[in-house]
Amino acid sequence: MRTVIIGGGITGLSAAYELVKAGRRPTIVEQQPHLGGVIQTDTVEGCVLEGGPDSFLSAKPAANELIREVGLGDQLISSNDASRVTYLVKNGRLMAMPDGLMMMVPTKILPVAVSPLLSWGTKIRMGLEYFRKPPAQPLPDRTVEDFIRDHYGQETVDYLAEPLLSGVYGGSVARLSVGSVLTRFVELENRYGSLTRGVLESRKKAPKASKPAPLFQTLKGGLAQLTNELERRIEGQCDVITGRAEGVEKTETGYRIRVNGAAVESEGLIMACPAWQAGVLLRDVQQRLAQLLEGIEYSSSVTLALGYRRADCGPIPPGFGFLIPSKERKTLVACTFVGAKFPFRVPDSHVVLRCFLGGAGHEEILDRGDDDIVATVRAELKQLLGWDTKPAFVRIRRWRKSMAQYTVGHAARVQEMRGLLRGLNGLHLAGNAYEGIGIPDCVRTGRAAAQALVRTA
Repeated sequence: MRTVIIGGGITGLSAAYELVKAGRRPTIVEQQPHLGGVIQTDTVEGCVLEGGPDSFLSAKPAANELIREVGLGDQLISSNDASRVTYLVKNGRLMAMPDGLMMMVPTKILPVAVSPLLSWGTKIRMGLEYFRKPPAQPLPDRTVEDFIRDHYGQETVDYLAEPLLSGVYGGSVARLSVGSVLTRFVELENRYGSLTRGVLESRKKAPKASKPAPLFQTLKGGLAQLTNELERRIEGQCDVITGRAEGVEKTETGYRIRVNGAAVESEGLIMACPAWQAGVLLRDVQQRLAQLLEGIEYSSSVTLALGYRRADCGPIPPGFGFLIPSKERKTLVACTFVGAKFPFRVPDSHVVLRCFLGGAGHEEILDRGDDDIVATVRAELKQLLGWDTKPAFVRIRRWRKSMAQYTVGHAARVQEMRGLLRGLNGLHLAGNAYEGIGIPDCVRTGRAAAQALVRTA
């Protein structure tokens, strides 16, 4: 079976690797001159700089498994969780997030009680939430904002849920679906009523690990080590067409993909591109499916790496970095202290600040010039850190419509899409737009799509 994969990011590469492993020769169509998608790693003055994602959740095994399978297990490193402190900005100052929070759910009384981040009214409400009873029946999908406000109040939304989820999804808690974004918390609400009691009970029942698993993992030399290795593994056994897919037609034997004005015939087709792009391409194949795909919203963002020689810069607070709630935000959304978060990424002689900008409703930042963005961020960092030094190097990346937004009703839309796909033999969707936005989700869905094609061939 000839298979075409539209999209050469980590999803498409994972699918291609799986097909090659099964003895197939797939074709990747990628409009960029390089494969890897948003995974782009540079090394400058010994500092490893990620243009896109810098790590993945270790709790989701798909990425870890693939890394070990392709022989990169010895390159895996974990986040420095022993020194993990995250700051939030309130009243223009950095305040440490209280210990014992699982996202925005309090699991320890004292650290939350003494924290200046939240008012006493919110702290009391958090305590009383413990006695909340489960609903008589599961509640319909609603926004993250409505869900968290119902449990812990608006201040918890503003100073915990909003900045935490903006940093992950680049989206708005007023639009994101709690059922798709905080699925586990909805399950706990249905069973226990109280999220706090649910988390504590779940921890009691969980098997005791001799050593806690790290929160994040990545590769010592950058995540491009994985995409580069996948490219190497499929080289000579996979065709790569550099160009833009212009449309897809259904044929008697499969699908016809128009690329660079020419037709490419295939029996199997994996859409490993953004959902909005897949929707445009599939308009002539299945109109309702295309409509649903185009309806998945996306946000745009900017990543900015500022590299300093340590002798030239001022102090950095101990910890992983900080998040800026929307109520406090000017331009900067979040900042990671790269050398503190991961070993091996930054030599002792340097400091790297990895800054995030944009997100839902703030896409205009992508149209500003590099010098303007850098000057604005440096000014905001000076207010928060107390110093400003000209960086030794700067790296900036713009990612347009790159992060899928799971808005209210997302799970129902995906379920409908799955139903429509059952009537389209050989067509599969994969990537971060459906059931998880992280690298493990992209790897899992890419490999699963390839395995499904192999089974049905």
